[in-house]
Amino acid sequence: MSVDMNINEDDLGVNSEDDDGGDDDDQGDIADYYEGVAGDMEQQGSDSFDPEEYEFTCLDYRESQKVLCDEVNSIAAILKVLPAVAKLVLVHFHWQVSQILDRYKSSSSQLLSDAQVQPSSTCRSVPTPQSLQCGVCLQLVRRDTLLALPCQHSFCKGCWEQHCTVLVKDGMGVGISCMAQDCSLQMPEDFVLSLLSGEELKDKYRRYLFRDYVESHFQLQLCPGADCPIVIQVQEPRARRVQCIHCNEVFCFKCRAMYHAPTDCPTVRRWLTKCADDSETANYISAHTKDCPKCNICIEKNGGCNHMQCSKCKHDFCWMCLGDWKTHGSEYYECSRYKENPDIVNQSQQAQAREALKKYLFYFERCRYTLQYTYPYAYYMESGPRKKLFEYQQAQLEAEIENLSWKVERADSYESGSEGELSNQMHIAEQRRRTLLKDFHDT
Repeated sequence: MSVDMNINEDDLGVNSEDDDGGDDDDQGDIADYYEGVAGDMEQQGSDSFDPEEYEFTCLDYRESQKVLCDEVNSIAAILKVLPAVAKLVLVHFHWQVSQILDRYKSSSSQLLSDAQVQPSSTCRSVPTPQSLQCGVCLQLVRRDTLLALPCQHSFCKGCWEQHCTVLVKDGMGVGISCMAQDCSLQMPEDFVLSLLSGEELKDKYRRYLFRDYVESHFQLQLCPGADCPIVIQVQEPRARRVQCIHCNEVFCFKCRAMYHAPTDCPTVRRWLTKCADDSETANYISAHTKDCPKCNICIEKNGGCNHMQCSKCKHDFCWMCLGDWKTHGSEYYECSRYKENPDIVNQSQQAQAREALKKYLFYFERCRYTLQYTYPYAYYMESGPRKKLFEYQQAQLEAEIENLSWKVERADSYESGSEGELSNQMHIAEQRRRTLLKDFHDT
């Protein structure tokens, strides 16, 4: 291999000492919960189905380097290219060797062209320059200082060096391409390393390369823990729970966010974006003002009960349903429940914002630690029998966790021999959880 990938962990800024991983209270709670569940389920028998069971391996830096190097050397030998070029091909195809081999059998030249390591047949041919002028700085230079990639776009060594140095300092590893306009030919790492000055900058570039290689690999994920050197390896990439053995970070393998079963990764991203989006502030303002049903003046509710009186026309109405307060009667209590308006599509934009926010707050404010990712799942579900089934199972799980919480809080006051009641409740809650995941977690 033209470039030695085996560098010290110190070069990666990795602390080789053990990390107790216990300072993060949130992740500790998750770990304690699952460790307790794992112990309980072992007592229930090995044939108990666990929808969250997922095999993965935690690799240190050298182990993950070996995995990458083995695949690089294999592809380089098959394609008959340099290892640096083979890496670019693997990155382009997300390290899916079978796909690369299929494409290679169809057309080896097209494979290299698609990976942007070889000029395409339709690319304009660039003749060997007769002049000694650099195409970037327009300075006359010696012929031996002009460098070019296979695309034959020639520039002076100084411009190449500045180009690579700036991009590496900006954090780029894979993806540094030719400087010529409309040319996307990728620069192999050995070409870039020859242009970088100083070992510190070269080591930084190697770290960025390693990061990009792992992130592009469909079977590998970097642990999102702070300064954690561990790489998670799986055989089948799925949105499943993994836990780092070094820092105890628990996360979803597919998106590297906090584990979010039963909600899938795209839905969680939508939910988190919605929670953080500044537009929710505008929705909140819109949702807390309503028009008087009689004179249509805008009214803001800043406290008190649902009995509202318009300051302009003195009309008394219910804030929840906008009905006349005189004829409202006992229906007032029914108005406090969340009900989706079936005529929402026909209402004004302001009313739609109010309805959306009511729905959002209804689910968001009820989120609790154990059930937090069932609420975004329900929020984005289409109305129908499946949603009713999900909400039923969700309510059952919530009730059992409430019972479990009540029993755990009073566990110290139990008489001798009463531990079975707590153990039984733990089993019931876990079975409810597994049933919900089995029926609704994306497989």
